[in-house]
Amino acid sequence: MRFRKQPDPEKRAAQMRLRGMLRKEALQILRDPSSIAIAFVLPIVLLFLFGYGISLDAKHVPMAVVIESPSAEAADFAASFEQSDYFSPQRFGTIQDAEQALIRHRVNGIVWLRNDFEEKLLSGASAPVGVIINGVDANTARIIEGYVNGAWSAWLQQRATAQAETLKLPVRLQPRVWFNAELRSRNFLIPGLIAVIMTLIGALLTAMVVAREWERGTMEALMVTPVTAKEILLGKLLPYFVLGLGGLALSVGMAVWLFGVPLRGSLLVLFLTSALFLIAALGMGLTISTAARNQFVAGQIAIIATFLPAFMLSGFIFDINSMPAAIQIVTHLLPARYYVAILQTVFLAGNVWNVLLLNSLALMLFCVFFLGLARRRTVKRLE
Repeated sequence: MRFRKQPDPEKRAAQMRLRGMLRKEALQILRDPSSIAIAFVLPIVLLFLFGYGISLDAKHVPMAVVIESPSAEAADFAASFEQSDYFSPQRFGTIQDAEQALIRHRVNGIVWLRNDFEEKLLSGASAPVGVIINGVDANTARIIEGYVNGAWSAWLQQRATAQAETLKLPVRLQPRVWFNAELRSRNFLIPGLIAVIMTLIGALLTAMVVAREWERGTMEALMVTPVTAKEILLGKLLPYFVLGLGGLALSVGMAVWLFGVPLRGSLLVLFLTSALFLIAALGMGLTISTAARNQFVAGQIAIIATFLPAFMLSGFIFDINSMPAAIQIVTHLLPARYYVAILQTVFLAGNVWNVLLLNSLALMLFCVFFLGLARRRTVKRLE
């Protein structure tokens, strides 16, 4: 005779309460257009903005070309700029006119060929070329300087080939670019942007939604039910975790199929590490919601404490190694720093395990810390 084990009534009641919480949160998400907008519409807007509207590459740079004494050699040199996709050259007769154009921001730089350029070049003497660059934007100025050096080197090589000579330079560079051979800033920006999107979905959305419940009084009604604090946290965490994964799938799909960003690593690794970061972001949002019970205050705290650091200090746009030492130390306290490193590695380099494992371990520590802090601050009492 077999005896069937009776289910634990307390455990069964806990499961029913949790299912009820999950159903409540799912219905709240479906009935709340702002949650859907943050999870799906906002990523599309940001990806289009950064994918098409923002680029760290300098192309079609307006350049002034001054040729004081027109000649075949000078025209050939100027043609190396005219045939380049990086420059939009404009001819000027005098250096004074070109300088005025630079001052008025009509051009970003000047290439100056003096009247003795051809004579010195054909005689074998040094034929200097003057280059003046607007250095207000130091980053763009360095990029233009590199482009000018490239155009100059290409012209020298073409001239030596035409004369059946070997180009003799003191040093010959053979550059080799790894991981992003096309040097497309889009390949660098979009993976990092996914970290910003996940931060918005996880921290900002969760913090504001819970604060909204406090404002509407539904949280007080929830506190008087038999549901426990742990079940409240799980009920808040799981639906928005699924919502965040939906936003992740949309972002990765657009990155790969729309913007052509290579995904050289494992999709499973990307999913697992993204899940870790999303849990950490949700934990931050829940922690903020325990301190702010007003939507405006919660939103401001979430933006200052999560979104802005993820945008400015994670390595998404600005190189961390170029920051002051004190700021570099602060970046180690940001989960987005480790997630950006994972995203850029998985997308552009592949499964580099020493990078992935170390940063994933950091994300796991953030998950434990923020979820533990949210659990400790979530108590069933009305204050």
